[in-house]
Amino acid sequence: MDQIFDFEAVRKHRDRAAPRLARVAPLLEELGARLLDRLDDTTQTFATALDFGGRGAIAPALRARGMEVVSADVSARLAAQAGGEPLVVSSEDFGLEGRRFDLIAAHFSLHWINDLPGALIQLRRALNPKGLLLASMPVLGTLAELRTALLSAEEALSGAVSPRVSPFPDLRDCAGLLQRAGFALPVADVEEISLLYADPLALLHELRDAGETNAVLARSRKFAPRALFAAALAALPRRGERHEVTLRMAVLTGWAS
Repeated sequence: MDQIFDFEAVRKHRDRAAPRLARVAPLLEELGARLLDRLDDTTQTFATALDFGGRGAIAPALRARGMEVVSADVSARLAAQAGGEPLVVSSEDFGLEGRRFDLIAAHFSLHWINDLPGALIQLRRALNPKGLLLASMPVLGTLAELRTALLSAEEALSGAVSPRVSPFPDLRDCAGLLQRAGFALPVADVEEISLLYADPLALLHELRDAGETNAVLARSRKFAPRALFAAALAALPRRGERHEVTLRMAVLTGWAS
């Protein structure tokens, strides 16, 4: 399988984000609440849960529902502060124990995985029979305004472009990926969220503080042209006095058989 993402870069970005995470905690928690709202649609009870990469937005909410929670992350620092029993994931082979959890909640943590079908299979195998997977991830269309602005600005400044925003999966493929991984009753829907910034530089700060900076293997290792980000951010569309970018959050649900 083609490698798109640099796993070590993902880990380093999340390690560096750990001391700054409080700055973006309200946004992560709001999005996490939207994911966990799906639990209200089932009468099934869950005793054990895996918080996969939730960065503190998931484990406390699951513990408040009475669950025993393990918090896994590629960053040891984020795993330690996520709110559950920490578990460090050292590669894309997660090393999860089979049939251990009644619930797995993967909150904005699967979009950097090279082998997404394989990751979903691993998560299904870690579920008990009749266990539930809840996953959120950005899908195609997320940060489209930023991607377009960066490409246009870089081409104008240097005559060449480098990938600076991660590629995202297409929502149309997500339910099929769940089915391919062996989940029953796979569902994928999307919430489209507009993020508004008086100062668009705050967008880049939020991405950094969440550990979501560029981890594409093909990214340029050279310093960006000095004027690039200022030009790109100035070109972002506006809604009134604020700059606007789009987050398309897919929510995936599937049951282990």
